[in-house]
Parts: sequence; C-alpha cells; structure tokens
Amino acid sequence: MHRSGNDVSFWSAVAIGIGSMVGAGIFALLGEAGAIASSAVYISFVIGGVIALLSGYSMGRLGARFPAAGGVVEYLVQGYGVGRFSGAMSVMMYISALVAVSLVARTFGSYAYALFPSGMPKFLIEVFSAAIILVFMAINLEGARSMARMENLVVLIKMAVLVAFAVVGLSYIEPDRLSPGHYPPMSAILYSVAVTFFAYEGFRVVTNAAEDMQDPARTLPRAILTATLIVMVVYVGIAITVFGNLPPEQVIAAKDFALAEAARPVFGTLGFTVVAITALFATASAINASLYAVTNVTYQLAKLGELPSAFAKPIAHSREGLVISSGLIIFLAVLFDLTSIAVIGALSMLIIHMAVHIGHLRILDKTGAKPSLIVLSIMANGVAIVLGGYHLGLSEPMLLLWIVAFFGLALITELVLHGLTGRKIKLRIKS
Repeated sequence: MHRSGNDVSFWSAVAIGIGSMVGAGIFALLGEAGAIASSAVYISFVIGGVIALLSGYSMGRLGARFPAAGGVVEYLVQGYGVGRFSGAMSVMMYISALVAVSLVARTFGSYAYALFPSGMPKFLIEVFSAAIILVFMAINLEGARSMARMENLVVLIKMAVLVAFAVVGLSYIEPDRLSPGHYPPMSAILYSVAVTFFAYEGFRVVTNAAEDMQDPARTLPRAILTATLIVMVVYVGIAITVFGNLPPEQVIAAKDFALAEAARPVFGTLGFTVVAITALFATASAINASLYAVTNVTYQLAKLGELPSAFAKPIAHSREGLVISSGLIIFLAVLFDLTSIAVIGALSMLIIHMAVHIGHLRILDKTGAKPSLIVLSIMANGVAIVLGGYHLGLSEPMLLLWIVAFFGLALITELVLHGLTGRKIKLRIKS
C-alpha cells in the first residue's frame, strides 16, 4: 500500500479503532442480543468489552513487536511459523473480514431505507449497501492520509450524537425495566456475548495501521486499549438507555433499527431521524476504516502467496485487492441476512483471535507480554466460543455448518494456491 510518511497519529489510530467498532454492532444487533439477554444486554456488553480488552492487550503487544500492515496475518505466522495452519487461518481472517464489512454495509442500507417513506421497494436496501462500499473504495484509493482525515471527522460527529443520546436518554429511563427480576438466566446473558462481542471486534483494525505510525511500539497498544475503553463505556450507556426506555419485545421487534426506535420515547420522530442519520455516519465510518484494513491484509496475503498475486498489484494509491474485496463485500451484503452474518462473523473472529493468542504464548520472550494476561485472553475467548456455539447449535444449527464451511473454504484456498504456485508463507518481519 502506498505510504505517505507516518500518517497515523495516536488519536488517528484511536479514531480508526472507534470507527471500526461503532458500526453495525451497536446499531443493528441490539435486537438480536435483546432476544437472548433481554434487558441484561448491558451486562453482555461489559463482558464482551472485557474480552476485547484482553484480546487487545495481546494484539497490541504483538503489533508493537511486529508492526506489519498485515496485522493478524503477521501474528499468526510469527506464532506458528510456516505451515498450512497459519496459512489457512490467515485466509479465514480475510474471509471473516469480508463478512464483517458486508454486515456493516447491509446495516447502512437498512437505516438509509428506514429514512424513506414507507412503501418504497425493498431492493433499495441492496442498492444503498452497494453504493456506500463503492464510495469508500474510491476514498481509500487515495491512500492512508485521506482515510485518516475522513475517519477523524466522521468519528467526531457520530460519537457526539451517541454520547448525547446516551446521556439525555439515561435521565428518562424507567429503572424497573432494568430490574434483575426481569433478567433471563445467567447462561442466556453469557450466550449473548458471542453477539455483543461482534460490536467490539473492529479493534483489530488498528493493528493494520502499524506501518503508518511514527512509533508503533508505543502508539499501537495504547490506541487499541483507549479505543476499546471509550467504546465500552458508550455501548453500556446506550444499552441501559435503550432497554430502560423500551420493553425488550419492542426492541426485538424494531430489530435492524432498534437504536433509532429507542430514541422515539425521548426525542420523538426527530430523535428517530437523528439517530438513523447517525447510524449512516457510523456504518460509513466503519466501512471506511475496514476497507483500509482489508487492503493491507490482502496485500500481505498476496505477497505471502496466500491470495492470487492480482491482489497486490498497484492501482491509484492503493492495491487491486481493495477493488476485488469491495466487489466480494457487495456480493455478501446483497446475499445474506444481517443476523446470520453477525453470528457467523462473531464466532469466526473469536476462533481466529484465540488462535492468535495461543500462538502468542509461543513467542512471549519476543513481545514481553505478561503470560497471565495472554492466558486469560485465551480462556475468555474459549468460553465465549463454547457458549456461543452451544446456543447456536440449539437455536440455528445450520449457521454452525456455515462456519465450518468457511473454515473449509479457507483450507482449500490455502492448499490449491500453494499447489499451483509452489510458494510458502513467510515472515514479513524477522524475529
């Protein structure tokens, strides 16, 4: 990817992290999480945030020692060395990233559609979803400096509105709605973490900006933890506001635009409109930052022989991987349902993150990370995977098969490409 100097400062990196996290998760998945955890969703966001902080610590230490644009791809190779496992997991990381961005694009389309008068044709959701991907593909073709400037502006706008919504909304809540007497069993709250964690998983995008930082060893870990803590506070505040103002069944009914619907009791129709417009800013921001990360990942994978060489070819100030990935994201956004994508993406990311943390244990002497925190991050991810998978097996077993299918596709891609090219994945940064 084109480098225009060290363009990403600490606050730009924080903005990238916030922009990637505060997207589809909080705007589209409150209804799905509410269907599992009811009014205790805010507890689920706290647990998901703790897992993200532990994972962020692990990836921050890895990124400080190995500041590669490929991010997680580099960490897998450093932890496991050359082999089919690190190669297949790297390809799966790319597939999961595409799934994640397609969810954000679909959410943008849903909120854009909600702002139009009722009765408009439903296919407009797909049109809006595709259009926003194309817009930010063009922006990212201008390189890192353009991306960072755009991210700072959009994050500032959406965070201002979300914080105002949470602060004002908290003064209108009905405390009884949040009474523990209305909570489901603790097991249900834990099951929902697999959904709420998806609202945080964008923190990993900050690692892809490491090569554009002046001092990644200092900037990267601080940026990841700062962004995650800020987002965690906002998420918990919003969850309390939403479920303190609306009964769970109304939140679930609103589904794809639950956050905007929750603004009606406090701000009326104007509130619905303002929050819906903010959702457009938020999801657009997440797409902007995520396309930047996907481009870096595909460039790294292509250089390592894990994706076709076309992904690494220059185009404007970026790489062809940006254009190819944007096309695949549009395809997924048009094809799949929001909730299904979220569950598949969240569990897939948790599995990949856990693999990265296990690999981290093998190179602790190089990163200087605290072993206890890395072990905790492995345990936290593992518990979330088991509980989320168990719940999914009971409720929607076909989605488990989709997850297995995606991992199978990643392994097949790894085997076929290496069989055709004879190349081997290699370290970008020498130990």
